[in-house]
Amino acid sequence: MYRNYFAVAFRNFIRNKVTGLINITGLAIGISACLVIFLLVQFDFSFDRFEKDGPRIYRVVDKLSFAGEPFLFSGIPSPVGEAARAEITGLEEVAPFQQFHGDPNVTIPGVAGTKPTTFKKQPDIIYADAHYFNLVPYEWIAGNPQTAFAHPNQVVLTEQRAKTYFPHEDPATVIGRRVTYEDSIVTTISGVVKMPQQHTDFIFKEFVSLMTLQQPSLKEQYGMNTWTSVNSASQLYIKLAKNTSQATITARLEALRKKNSTNPASTEQFSLQPLDDIHFNSDYGTYGDRVAHKPTLYALLLVAIFLLVLGCINFINLSTAQASQRAKEIGIRKTLGSSRKQLVFQFLVETFFITLAATILSVVLTPMLLKVFSDFMPPELSFDLAHQPLIILFLVVLLLVVSFLAGFYPALVLSQYRPVDVLKSQVIRGSSGKIWLRRGLTVSQFLIAQVFVMATIITVRQIHFMTNADLGFKKDGIVTFNTPYNFQNDDELKGRRQVLMHALGSVPGIEKISLVSSMPSGEGWSTAVMTYTDNKKQVQTDVEQKSGDTAYLGLFHIPLLAGRNVQPSDTPREYVINETYLHALGYHDPKAVLGHMTRDKPIVGVMADFHQQSLHKPIKPLAFSASGRGSVLSLALSPQKTGADGWTATMARVEKAYKEIYPDEEFKYSFFDESIARLYKSEQDISRLLRWATGLAIFISCMGLLGLVMYTTHLRKKEIGVRKVLGASVANIVSILSLDFMRLLLIAFVFAVPISWWVMHVWLRNFAYKAAVSWWLFAVSGLIMLAIAWLTLSVQTIRAAMENPVKSLKTE
Repeated sequence: MYRNYFAVAFRNFIRNKVTGLINITGLAIGISACLVIFLLVQFDFSFDRFEKDGPRIYRVVDKLSFAGEPFLFSGIPSPVGEAARAEITGLEEVAPFQQFHGDPNVTIPGVAGTKPTTFKKQPDIIYADAHYFNLVPYEWIAGNPQTAFAHPNQVVLTEQRAKTYFPHEDPATVIGRRVTYEDSIVTTISGVVKMPQQHTDFIFKEFVSLMTLQQPSLKEQYGMNTWTSVNSASQLYIKLAKNTSQATITARLEALRKKNSTNPASTEQFSLQPLDDIHFNSDYGTYGDRVAHKPTLYALLLVAIFLLVLGCINFINLSTAQASQRAKEIGIRKTLGSSRKQLVFQFLVETFFITLAATILSVVLTPMLLKVFSDFMPPELSFDLAHQPLIILFLVVLLLVVSFLAGFYPALVLSQYRPVDVLKSQVIRGSSGKIWLRRGLTVSQFLIAQVFVMATIITVRQIHFMTNADLGFKKDGIVTFNTPYNFQNDDELKGRRQVLMHALGSVPGIEKISLVSSMPSGEGWSTAVMTYTDNKKQVQTDVEQKSGDTAYLGLFHIPLLAGRNVQPSDTPREYVINETYLHALGYHDPKAVLGHMTRDKPIVGVMADFHQQSLHKPIKPLAFSASGRGSVLSLALSPQKTGADGWTATMARVEKAYKEIYPDEEFKYSFFDESIARLYKSEQDISRLLRWATGLAIFISCMGLLGLVMYTTHLRKKEIGVRKVLGASVANIVSILSLDFMRLLLIAFVFAVPISWWVMHVWLRNFAYKAAVSWWLFAVSGLIMLAIAWLTLSVQTIRAAMENPVKSLKTE
């Protein structure tokens, strides 16, 4: 019996190839989108689910009030961990660690007279202790976890890093070997562990004993006794005891901070970030390159659902539209004894057959889609049915659900005909209820498609606005690169930088050179509470701080509104403030603050405002000071060298000069405008996904529209012939056939406008500065959709209108 059901389903597909292919293609696109998005969502939501008692694990983070706005910071003062362990009850585990400053060079001593081996810029190194391993479970390959951090200058390596340093040795045999960091920190290997096989944001590969930071030079550098310094390198994780609330521990941490704080006016406040929030919270950040965004993931799920719904709508529309063609088949089946239940099952099997074919096609399409979006997808994400049973389960559930949703209503419609009416040819081609349902579904299709079109246009416009906005400084034609830096002793490297800058001064094509600690926009800044004083008032303000040499303002074309530039100095001795800080102090005339003191140092100038961060955030009070401790060189290329050959030749000379000073270092540079564009990578990814989703939504909708038009013109074949015989032109017939569908598109447009406006209004709240959403954007998107739909309709309506009426008026 079941074999017969599938045989009938196959014969029906062969009989209606065009309709079947439209249904398969629409469903395949929707299922492929669901599958790709399922892979991505499942990947991101699988992070750090393996830690024991994960819901009780939190990261202690800082919340600062910055210029009246909350500012979230992942680091905390370094002494908090030990103090919390000693003084706060209700904590089952306290695990502080410090991220290594920079990516150090690592030296492995030679064996039996061989030369030592140096590995450049090794990332993912932290100072930790046994408490860290109590929270994050690692499998120990060698060493004793109880004694691995018992003394300073011990280090535990992951198996991967041990194989890098000792490629020809078994990891278990490297215990006791030496590892030297930056030629100054000599450690002994005390253990080797295997990285967790599950997805995790704890990507660290080397663990130096936290006790090492008690050495005087490192202790000062990492602020191990300083409660007033907040550094993102200082991290603290805690595990709450059972039946202890998050609010209770937060209050106790706050009491601990106030007890030890030396600044009663500090706006700092501790809070707890759940472990399962770390992978998704860009405000605090994580340790890897990827920070997922829950709203984006949920939006992707909606996109997948919408694309799948469009495919289902196509199936329902085309199936119900063709009901009259199958009426006699249904009547004969009922006359021969088929029950309505059997007919419903038959039509559900036909839907299952179509959906199964679409699912198989989607499995073929998915690897291609993953390649298309490879720069958006995490590299660890894979598609392998043989080793991912969860994907097979997902596909089976999706297959059954889609088969039911797409096939149940058409099955009810087709199975309701009475055989006596069918065999007397009294079946009406379509009742008003079914016609209105098809019209409603068509409106829904184009409503979804038009929302996608409008959202895409507004998103592209906002990205264009952000990447082309006047940021208040020069960003084009500026090249930046890092020079080696040593946190402990940078005097010798500082001298090399000066030699390099002198050498670059004679390179043709370079207009200006500046040694900076932090660029005008993006990463590289700090914040402090600064107290302004004059004879009349005293004002405390949260202020961003940036530093560089005296060429900084000139290279980036940041104009001075009053006063002068800072004088050369290795440490901050005077400040140039921005307009926002000027206004925060209650002044409008830039000259009014010159000579007054902030943070016990004079204000010597006022510069024009510029955007210190991306356009997501407003401009904030800023103080610029001179510093000789910068390690980033910025080069402004001469305007006359804007050609590719000119810039290439200039940078080749720069690299040659760099290699003469740092022969063992790799030379890497980047253009400043490209760095700024990367601040909006997530928006660019969203725009790209929206463009694809919009194209697919339009494609599916237009395929369904084409199928309906083909069926409609087939039903009205004789009518078209009669109209042509009576003198109707091709244009008249095309307009008559298209009018109903164009009305449906206009209805969809009317509903799409407010929905799109609301969705984009919510999205644009993420930006402090945004492009205006004008009425003509919606009009343009509507015209685009109408033009595409008209072209789709014209393919079939013109063909039908141009047919010879003799053929359609012949007796059947």
